[in-house]
Amino acid sequence: MTTTPSTTTDEALRPPAPARQGTGWSTLRPLILRLHFYAGVVVAPFLLVAALTGLLYAVSFQAEKIVYDYELTVPVGDRELPISEQVAAARKAHPEGTVSAVRPSPEAGATTRVMLSGIAGVDPNHTLAVFVDPYTGEVRGALEQYGSSGALPLRTWIDEFHRDLHLGETGRLYSEFAASWLWVIAGGGLVLWFSRRRALRRIRGTSGRRRTLGLHGGIGAWVAVGFLFLSATGLTWSTYTGANIADLRTSLGQETPAVSAAAGGEHAEHDTAGGTGGDAAHGVGLDRVLAAARAERLDNPVEIVPPADADSAYVVKQIQRSWPEKQDAVAVDPATGQVTDVVRWADFPVLAKLSRWGIDLHTGSLFGLPNQIALMLLAASLILLILWGYRMWWQRGRGSSFGRPIPRGAWQQVPPYILVPLMASTAAVGYFVPLLGLPLAAFLAVDIVLGELAHRRGRRKAGAGGAGEAGKAGGVEGGEPAGATRTQ
Repeated sequence: MTTTPSTTTDEALRPPAPARQGTGWSTLRPLILRLHFYAGVVVAPFLLVAALTGLLYAVSFQAEKIVYDYELTVPVGDRELPISEQVAAARKAHPEGTVSAVRPSPEAGATTRVMLSGIAGVDPNHTLAVFVDPYTGEVRGALEQYGSSGALPLRTWIDEFHRDLHLGETGRLYSEFAASWLWVIAGGGLVLWFSRRRALRRIRGTSGRRRTLGLHGGIGAWVAVGFLFLSATGLTWSTYTGANIADLRTSLGQETPAVSAAAGGEHAEHDTAGGTGGDAAHGVGLDRVLAAARAERLDNPVEIVPPADADSAYVVKQIQRSWPEKQDAVAVDPATGQVTDVVRWADFPVLAKLSRWGIDLHTGSLFGLPNQIALMLLAASLILLILWGYRMWWQRGRGSSFGRPIPRGAWQQVPPYILVPLMASTAAVGYFVPLLGLPLAAFLAVDIVLGELAHRRGRRKAGAGGAGEAGKAGGVEGGEPAGATRTQ
């Protein structure tokens, strides 16, 4: 019988020699792997909700056209009525509230929308859109409308469900949390996938967890850029990060320009209506205002906003969010019908244009149906990746606890010349994106505490085991030194 050399008590109690500190990618990979795994487990439920509701929102554009076809379309006639007559027809049917905006028929066969505010039973942040046949003046119906995109009840409900789960400002934190972490998870997964050897990235002919990993990583690599885009654009109008982005744009002089609605000194005194009066028949009237805007090359689609008070002008602005963008705007003096200010889309700062394009691409309006189909595919991909991710978790540990653990303390193996800049940049990003920074700091603190507790338990067990087994052959029972780290 073969015997192993005996181990002294001192040798049994001696902690294992620390692993030699690596350099470069070999030290970063365990850290990225741990962050990708645990962040995915925690954030995935929020991302799943965002993906499902985002998928619904992408479908809602086409669904809206079908559900509200009667209000949105009419048979094409020979000649459109003056816009003032169309508004008068809307006011006759709905004399309540005040006219907050008018959207003339944008194309042949489309209705004109007259938006009314201050209507009982209508959300104060919404308007009542009255749909008028531009050829006959017939009122086709009235629906609650939300936002500059002109979302009607179906799309509004889905939009608010996606944004805040119908929980108001508190609910918006869920979507900001998901968007804040999506780029971290997607970017980390992309790096991990391409760091694997090509042979290990093969899917065909594999089975079990390796096949699931291949599907998860392969599909994720293809759509990662889309996820990074959705994360960045989603954050631009979030509660906290969105405010930081707006402040940054302002400090750089890159905010979105707005046309001045001041009517101008002497003309304001000749204002006969003294405000909108609830009928938009303000000063020179809608027909001359629209003609003045057309003379400034503001073609359809446009929105006319009546003066807010006696010192304000009409504002006419283009509202096309599809390619090419049309965002020109003019202010028209209500007393003279003269254009007093002009803002051109071509003159927008670079960041203002990028923000506009990003938001419109994120919401599916920039390229119409192809844009919406792309968003559906991205949402469906994210749903599949989340399900595959949880399946890998189950397959790793057969559903028990967190499965086979990913080693703690990976950050301790990173050399200082990499760790210090990494921590500084992470702190800066975390400050700018608080719903990333705060959870990340909490995760790191919990990880350090749990790691220290596990280390102390390991030392106590090693001490007790070494004292009880001193003099026995074979060293520490179990064949694995105390404190050894189990890897994947």
